[in-house]
Amino acid sequence: MISVRKSDSRGQTQTDWLKSFHSFSFGDYYDPDQRGFGHLRVINEDWIEPSHGFGKHPHRDMEIITYMIEGELAHEDSLGNQFRIRRGDIQRMSAGTGIVHSEMNPSSDEKAHLLQIWILPDHKDMVPGYEQISVPEAEKTNRLKLIASRDGAEKSVRVSQNISVYACLLEAGKSVSFQMESSHKLWVQSLTELELNGEASLASGDAASVTQETLLTIKSIQSGEFLLFHQPA
Repeated sequence: MISVRKSDSRGQTQTDWLKSFHSFSFGDYYDPDQRGFGHLRVINEDWIEPSHGFGKHPHRDMEIITYMIEGELAHEDSLGNQFRIRRGDIQRMSAGTGIVHSEMNPSSDEKAHLLQIWILPDHKDMVPGYEQISVPEAEKTNRLKLIASRDGAEKSVRVSQNISVYACLLEAGKSVSFQMESSHKLWVQSLTELELNGEASLASGDAASVTQETLLTIKSIQSGEFLLFHQPA
């Protein structure tokens, strides 16, 4: 079963420096039917204006992944980390017992465009941690590239949960397939135009939950990327 979540049905935050679309309930946006999907709790698509961003703020007991689409962020946190996050980079921050961080767009003329993803960890009060990798576009072009997993397989970032996250950059007309048990579940977050199993169409910003299926074939109508989240039963 494939259920499409249209982009224009998402929650939205709009300020003079931030445009953010929320796939699930977040901040002032609350929808009792959209409070997450399995271990997924937040998928926000953010556009941050130049020289603006999120000042220092705390998190606790959450696995937080940042997937950069365009532009860059300057990250600082209470663990002493100071990094730039650019297109192709994946950042994982384990909030654990508590972490304070800031994320600013350091550019004077370019917006930062990203997905921020929150995953519930499998236990609380972990030691906070940080990890960042860079994935060349060739490694995710016309193939599903593992970017986050419990065991850090294929040099992915590690998350403390039984979930796997894949990125894919599909050229127009190309397709990839994912096999799974019918008891497993998938979430597809699209940044382009896709067709799922020849029956569901996604535009950029749309998403789809996939359950009770054993094979998902994803075809790109135009060149672009998407993320796929796989959660075993």
